[in-house]
Amino acid sequence: MKYKILRWIFLLLMLIIGKVQAQKLAPAATVPTADTIQIKGLIIIKGKDARGKNHYKFYNDTVYTRNKLKKNLHTRWLVIDLGFNNYIDRSDYAGAGAAALMAYATPGYAMNAAGKSYDYSAQGLNTFAPRSASAPLTPDEFKLIPDKSINVNIWVLMQRLNIYKHKLNLIYALGVEMNNYRYARSITYVPGYPTQIIREDSIHFSKNKLFAEYLSVPLMLNFTSNPARPGRSVDVSMGVMAGYLVKSRTKQISEERGKVKRTDDFNLNKWRMGITSELGYGPVKLYGNFALTPLHSYGLEQYPFSVGIRFNGF
Repeated sequence: MKYKILRWIFLLLMLIIGKVQAQKLAPAATVPTADTIQIKGLIIIKGKDARGKNHYKFYNDTVYTRNKLKKNLHTRWLVIDLGFNNYIDRSDYAGAGAAALMAYATPGYAMNAAGKSYDYSAQGLNTFAPRSASAPLTPDEFKLIPDKSINVNIWVLMQRLNIYKHKLNLIYALGVEMNNYRYARSITYVPGYPTQIIREDSIHFSKNKLFAEYLSVPLMLNFTSNPARPGRSVDVSMGVMAGYLVKSRTKQISEERGKVKRTDDFNLNKWRMGITSELGYGPVKLYGNFALTPLHSYGLEQYPFSVGIRFNGF
């Protein structure tokens, strides 16, 4: 009996010793040569090619994504938009020229048209941006420099709510829209009641811009083609957005006056309603916003829009 026990112990020791020796003599190929890094649902594998140079491969962790899809509500913080501003101008310039000529020929005309001075009629445009009959108002007066009319939006909070299998979602956010309108012509907003825009023919501004900031809330219906693989998914969103004007100012720089800043509402609409949209593939997201309300309360009937790239979005 003792010999049987000793024999089994001896065999067990031999097996253990053999296993340890096999591990020591195992070739280096059994040790992974690549470094793996995982950032949430992104897997990055670092390896070396035949020349010994580093190379990287990127993969989506579908297990991570599927576990994440078990949640119906997802939140993103500090989503940033960077793009450009412009506007569609529907102001009655032709009527404004005729109204200016009529006012010059008929002194009582301005008094009779006073009831239309604060709308988007020709008289309203003449009230907001008065020009003489010999130098009628034209759309060129308000021409923008497109590449310097910058739009920056900061969405402090953005959430996506699952409606149907994570393919149909509701996206809403809260943040600020910051719009810069850089004018190519030498025009000046003169604060007052009413505000007026005059042409500074004798001054050249190296910078002449209007800044308008809105506290905004967008609400969009979103379609995601492949929720389990967001890196290969097409995203389309469309909805509405409401905003309230919280800050507006002008900034002008010239040799004659130096730097001049003015803060006022400048006849801007306090409320803004519009359409908002988003189009993306994988991590690349494009956005577009189009206002359904004019930029100004009366006179100029300009409908702003902005397009650009969205960072850190869904």
